[in-house]
Amino acid sequence: MVSESTKEYTLDEISKHNTNDSCWLIIGNLNNGGPKVYDVTKYLDDHPGGAEVLLDVAGQDADEFFEDIGHSNDAREELSKYLIGNFKMDAETLAKMKADAERAALAKENGGSSMQMLLLVILVAIAFGYYKTQMS
Repeated sequence: MVSESTKEYTLDEISKHNTNDSCWLIIGNLNNGGPKVYDVTKYLDDHPGGAEVLLDVAGQDADEFFEDIGHSNDAREELSKYLIGNFKMDAETLAKMKADAERAALAKENGGSSMQMLLLVILVAIAFGYYKTQMS
């Protein structure tokens, strides 16, 4: 775990740790406390999905991959054991993360509308198909 004087790592530093011997990941976003740096080297052999999954995103931002999998609370607790610091972002990276977070929130907010529209199209197609069979 990281001490109160949390170490910050740049992407340049993190990107050098992308092998079996040293595997670091950036996981986290503005919605969950910000991006953190994890040294998962000792966890490679224990990862249920295999070491290759982690190595594919080693040395880079792996937050989207981590979140897309839908990791359990146990997995998140396990991950916390490997925290070594925070991801030091420049202004450009921070602005991009904010824009991505806003876009994700908007997509989530509009996700219901898209689903409703899809359901409406399907119902209209079924009704039209039924109408055509009755007219024949």
